[in-house]
Amino acid sequence: MGKLIYMDNAATTKTSPQVVEAMLPYFTENYGNPSSVYELAGISKKAINEGRQKIADVIGANANEIYFTAGGSEADNWALKETYEAYRSKGNHIITTKIEHHAILHTCDWLEKQGAKITYLDVDENGIIKLEDLEKAITPETILISVMAANNEIGSIQPLKEIGMIAKEHGIPFHTDAVQAFGQIPINVDECHIDMLSSSGHKINGPKGIGFLYIRKGIKIRSLIHGGAQERKRRAGTENVPGIVGYGVAAKYAADTMEKRTAAEIEVRDYMIGKIKKEIPYCRLNGHPSRRLPNNVNFSFRFVEGESLLIMLDMENICASSGSACTSGSLDPSHVLLAIGLPHEIAHGSLRLTISEETTKEDVDFVVETIKKIVTKLREMSPLYEDFIKKHK
Repeated sequence: MGKLIYMDNAATTKTSPQVVEAMLPYFTENYGNPSSVYELAGISKKAINEGRQKIADVIGANANEIYFTAGGSEADNWALKETYEAYRSKGNHIITTKIEHHAILHTCDWLEKQGAKITYLDVDENGIIKLEDLEKAITPETILISVMAANNEIGSIQPLKEIGMIAKEHGIPFHTDAVQAFGQIPINVDECHIDMLSSSGHKINGPKGIGFLYIRKGIKIRSLIHGGAQERKRRAGTENVPGIVGYGVAAKYAADTMEKRTAAEIEVRDYMIGKIKKEIPYCRLNGHPSRRLPNNVNFSFRFVEGESLLIMLDMENICASSGSACTSGSLDPSHVLLAIGLPHEIAHGSLRLTISEETTKEDVDFVVETIKKIVTKLREMSPLYEDFIKKHK
């Protein structure tokens, strides 16, 4: 078996050695419960405060506006469910998009059963919303706008500043799911008029099981989890001290290296995109060609079943995905690809490759060559491809 080539960093990233090193003492030595009063507990409390500040600095927030959660899904649920609960006397209308992560879409589905009215905005062929559609969707009953910063499948980056300005002008809280974007693109909550922002540690070489919800001071939002007085009485439960420490280290590294790191990723990303376009016919790049996450490549290959492609890549020690890791067991085509206008048969043949700063052009050469061989083999087995070739000779 050759070396493992990991190109599924949108699903999760490996925890970096410096993050693990920073976390270890809080498992074995500094294990005190931060809610206790003795000195050992104070060490944990201090570590939490330092981690909170490091994370706040990345998005230009105040440390007391960062609330730790168990991950991005919890943060998304909290933002939507408890904003609805807090503002429902004013209205029951929420605006989101058709390409959100299921942590948002399934929460919206649940809210509709509680009486909420949800508008799901369309996107263009590149996965970007139209600002005029957002403006038109706003009603006197609108109490929340939730639009993801960047799509987890196709990498398209939304116009956050413009969305935030529209929300601010109408006096509507603006939440963004930034799970894929945090640490990958610059986001300043004041410049973008963001009132709530969700993130997750394991997307930026931090640990799993830790996330945060940024809540702007003054936003009325209730607790999702009740119990103790942790997180300034807004999120009960003993804090995940090692996770918070690791998250803080990962966030600071992501911010400090962002410019140089993402420039290198973009170079490798564009090299891969160009190589696939040139060497594999009948394929389509999904997502905006340039306004996309630095590490995201997503293609649809006609006359190919994505699941078969993934299995055969795995046999070559290449890790990739066909869409969100949270729906990898589903046989349905990606809701994101359908939303950008792809027919089912083409959406089924999609492949997401998400690189890291460690990915080299040599890795890309091997992966593209392998994809080319597999796609050729699968097409040779497809009667649809055979008919297509005959018609176009």
